Amino acid sequence: MNAIAPHVAETDRLRLAPGVMLRNDRRRDQWMLMGPERLLVLDEMALAIVRACVGPEIADVAAGIDQLTVEYDAPRTEVAADVLEMLTDLRNKGYVVA
Repeated sequence: MNAIAPHVAETDRLRLAPGVMLRNDRRRDQWMLMGPERLLVLDEMALAIVRACVGPEIADVAAGIDQLTVEYDAPRTEVAADVLEMLTDLRNKGYVVA
């Protein structure tokens, strides 16, 4: 039986997993995460979350949540819940690592 992976925390520092790249398909006007033998097309919100919360220059997930809260003028608790859920899903699928 597999254990359920813990959720991403606001204190985590995330980066793209080895072999995963953030790419823009200009012909289709789509951003995507590309990895070995897999591809995930990002909608506008998913792209904003990845840009704000993933990468070596990002202090931690909390900093990205704060940025998105201001950018979208939304309640922090709602932004945090959505961001943490999406990042946990991306981590569980192998697109990002802590």
